[in-house]
Amino acid sequence: MGRCHRPGPGKGVVNGPARLGLRENLAQFVLLVAVNALVGGMYGQERTVLPLLAESEFGLTHYTGVLTFILAFGATKAVANYAAGALSDRYGRKPVLVAGWLIALPVPLLLIWAPTWGWVIAANVLLGLNQGLTWSTTVVMKIDLVGPARRGMAMGLNEAAGYVAVAATALATGYIAARHGLRPEPFFLGIAYAALGLGLSTIVVRETRDHARLEAANHVGRADGRHAHLHAGLSSREILAQTSYREPALSAASHAGMVNNLMDGVAWGLLPLLFARAGLPVAQIGVLAALYPAVWGFGQLVTGALSDRTGRKPLIVIGQLLQAFALALVAIGDSFSVWAVAVVLLGAGTALVYPTLLATVGDVAHPAWRARAVGVYRLWRDGGFVVGALVAGLIADAYGLTAAVWAVAALTAASGGAVAVRMYETHTDRATSRGRLQ
Repeated sequence: MGRCHRPGPGKGVVNGPARLGLRENLAQFVLLVAVNALVGGMYGQERTVLPLLAESEFGLTHYTGVLTFILAFGATKAVANYAAGALSDRYGRKPVLVAGWLIALPVPLLLIWAPTWGWVIAANVLLGLNQGLTWSTTVVMKIDLVGPARRGMAMGLNEAAGYVAVAATALATGYIAARHGLRPEPFFLGIAYAALGLGLSTIVVRETRDHARLEAANHVGRADGRHAHLHAGLSSREILAQTSYREPALSAASHAGMVNNLMDGVAWGLLPLLFARAGLPVAQIGVLAALYPAVWGFGQLVTGALSDRTGRKPLIVIGQLLQAFALALVAIGDSFSVWAVAVVLLGAGTALVYPTLLATVGDVAHPAWRARAVGVYRLWRDGGFVVGALVAGLIADAYGLTAAVWAVAALTAASGGAVAVRMYETHTDRATSRGRLQ
């Protein structure tokens, strides 16, 4: 494919000339999949245990108070996502990845030793920074490596690794908590994840920014001219505007991502409490907390690659409508078996949506500023945790847990309708083939 620009001192070096493609970069791609699994494990250590810990050990009785840890996590992760995109374009991907893992080291220790809920919130501020810097960077690095042809598959593998690890860790911590208690044993996994992630990222992961430069040098716009205004020279402010509200596909993806994580915040923070109110034991709550991200994670092994063949838009719309139906089933359910079906459907819907939204951003954004566009998208998406913690917490306090679940189901269905109206098909091959048929 040719040589790309050589980075300056301290900017990170690619061993030999950069080449695009999964086969050409298989070793580094697999390594980054493994690193992202560790990122997901750091997140998963909280999914089962922390909502239960809020009530049993810290005496929080208001749902809004319980969800403050998700609000802190979402706010800092959203900001870190944006910063990760800008910093990785300026300084390289690897330094941002390593910095994210350094920030992760104190998180499980704070959760183990926390004497007050304020310590838990502080731990989630650090966890949000860790997740924003590391997950955003592994996303961008995989997109850098594979090039445009396999983008959906790359995002499916990336997100599958992360959320299968979330599920496995949620399940493991649920069983550990049932056997040994809510603290400290469930958080020992987090200590191991942070140490291994930092070691791999520092010693073995290589810089990928030259791959993005190579793609930018050979970039060809859409034949229909739709992206002519999205040239290489956009400023960060212009990228923020295009991704947030001006460009139809980028902005629709950003807002759908926000609703998705609003829903995920409710699944994380409120559903374990709803199940506990129904009398389910901790082990069964752990199974339900793990089933949702497990189906989500494994499903993305299929849906990411599927979007490379069918296009992005249909999967996003169908996925959001399926999420809404699953939440409605949670709201009317009253037993472990019904809720198990509901969370499986919720995971399937999220698997359709999650990697496809990222692939959409990768389709539209120019390689020269793609990392910043991904950062803006993830700023909006993880802002959904903040909105969800506030809105769902207030509704749950005023009208009950079931009312909050119904409200989020309605909002998710409305978001699917908005994507159907506003987003165009962004996968070039699919858009071109449809144009020939019209």
